Amino acid sequence: MNTLSVSNSRFSYPLSTLQQIARDILKHAQQGGATACETNVSDGFGQTVTVRQSAVETIEYNRDKGLSVTVYIGQKRGNASTSDFSPQAISDTVAAALSIARYTADDDCAGLADAELLAQDYPQLDLYYPWELSVEEVIELAKQCEQAAYAVDKRITNSEGATVSVSESQFIYANSLGFMGGYPLSRHSISCAMIAEQGDSKQRDYWYSVARDAVDLETAASIGQKAGARSAARLGARKIPTCEAPVLFEAPIASSLIGHFASAVSGGNLYRKSSFLLDSIGQQVFAPDIQILELPHIHKGLASGAFDDDGVTTVARKVVENGIVQGYFLGSYSARKLGMRTTGNAGGTHNLIMQNAAPMDFNALLKKMGTGLLVTELLGHGINAVTGDYSRGASGYWVEKGEIAYPVEEITIAGNLQKMFQGIQAIGNDVIVHGSKQCGSVLIDRMTIAGG
Repeated sequence: MNTLSVSNSRFSYPLSTLQQIARDILKHAQQGGATACETNVSDGFGQTVTVRQSAVETIEYNRDKGLSVTVYIGQKRGNASTSDFSPQAISDTVAAALSIARYTADDDCAGLADAELLAQDYPQLDLYYPWELSVEEVIELAKQCEQAAYAVDKRITNSEGATVSVSESQFIYANSLGFMGGYPLSRHSISCAMIAEQGDSKQRDYWYSVARDAVDLETAASIGQKAGARSAARLGARKIPTCEAPVLFEAPIASSLIGHFASAVSGGNLYRKSSFLLDSIGQQVFAPDIQILELPHIHKGLASGAFDDDGVTTVARKVVENGIVQGYFLGSYSARKLGMRTTGNAGGTHNLIMQNAAPMDFNALLKKMGTGLLVTELLGHGINAVTGDYSRGASGYWVEKGEIAYPVEEITIAGNLQKMFQGIQAIGNDVIVHGSKQCGSVLIDRMTIAGG
């Protein structure tokens, strides 16, 4: 099995220790009468510094470790976890899981993934890049970020802080079918939130960057400048009358639309019948030129993974092709519940990318929209997963004749996700990678905008 050796100095334990703990867990489970067992053992640390108004507000440092054990006695399942790696605690945790399993009802879908689907060999995905900064260096970076924000506009009068975060971890997943695999991961970020003031008007906005490798982050100065400029640009925001109009979702929030789709076609919601996209494979759900790809093996990808939480090999695929749904997001359990085969998505999705054949630049999207609403921030969570009804607070800019006219606030945008997906008119080439879902800005033909 491929594993990446890691310097012991960065973590509390070498990867070999996590592997041995996993072996011990499997041995205890077998001796205790389990017919099958799986475990996840992890160890990691993080450092977060926030600077506000040039003064250090918080310095946080954490080291975390933990293990979870799932045992099966026939079709009965039990789970237990602990953060104590002592031999006694490991033995007690396995015993607790076994005890729970004995009192649990049979579940004919319970059990490990099918052995033939487990990852036998997997690619090196470059997911671990240590960021070795002293506390003093982190503080200086955060100060640079905030200072750059203040320098943008004299109307920037206050700050919610600039934050620099370093996070590194490693894990081992193993099961009684002989699978054992794991690797280290890193995730670093810089963020800044500023407040602009003019007369009685105050506005807040933010910007951030996140990456596996610190060299791929936007510079601290650039993040600060964007946070400051975005805050100042919102001054003088108005309310608008209720209307129907096209809506352009800015790239950083447009990815939430992919998230709503992914949730609707995920195994748990499907087998519980709590989704507006039941039986959608082969159905035209999106506009005809829309593709959604799942690419688990992108090097340095924020949601890349060689295998899922069940140990099943991840594979690249087209989830949506020409607007038609080609597959769901299933782990082993949800696949059995639906009478289908796992898609390697136990634990979530891996780098979902929505695109079309002819992505447009941002200004071209504004011109295509003509008159309508550019949404730059969403508030609240008014999504009905069963019906697809969509209603969220929003702020952004009113656009006239393809040009941004003025900022707007205290509005609500509403529609139905099925109609919104069908109504995607264009996608931008302004992709900003902040997580597991990626796309440029998305133009939807019509939504209801409730104003003041």
